[in-house]
Amino acid sequence: MVDYEYHAGCSTGYVQDGDRPKGGAAIIKQRRAVPARVVDKTRINDQIRMIKSKEIRVVDDEGQLGIMDIPSALKLAEERELDLVEISPQAEPPVCKIMDYRKFKFEQGKKLRKAKKHQTTLTLKEIRMRPLIDTHDYEFKKRNVRKFIEHGDKVKVTMRFRGREFSRQELGASILQKLAAELADVAKIESQPKMEGRQMVMILMAS
Repeated sequence: MVDYEYHAGCSTGYVQDGDRPKGGAAIIKQRRAVPARVVDKTRINDQIRMIKSKEIRVVDDEGQLGIMDIPSALKLAEERELDLVEISPQAEPPVCKIMDYRKFKFEQGKKLRKAKKHQTTLTLKEIRMRPLIDTHDYEFKKRNVRKFIEHGDKVKVTMRFRGREFSRQELGASILQKLAAELADVAKIESQPKMEGRQMVMILMAS
């Protein structure tokens, strides 16, 4: 399907005279993006006949049923009112399973949707401090760290040293340890304070 977008008084690209409506508005044709479909290439039932091997290994939920020719395996699946599904095409001989394939796909999709629903995306937030940080600024940044942790994110706390501050690394480390201690009710240290160039880094995560 093609969408038509009208741009009054202007034209973009090449537009034929027959495509231009009255009033000088140009019609710009745009293609609608179509999401790619996921194709299930699993061979089942009569598609099993396409297997080059004359014999297949047949299994079910209880275990192995043995090696059979394809017509016999299809007949057995039909007698059980189930499907014959190829599950290991690279095996020698190929392995096929007698099962309810429609039910299997439904349960598989149900588990996938459940997993996505409970999936949590972790984000690494960053809070920057200086070794001579004042009390107001420290408390403000501590509240932000707490907010991020309670939201489920990890927090990278960076202590930056400039000029002569580089000689105050012990002070910077003590501030980071103090921060971790004051947030111990919601956070724990994932990565202890360590120097990275001219800055000291500590990573906190939910406890």
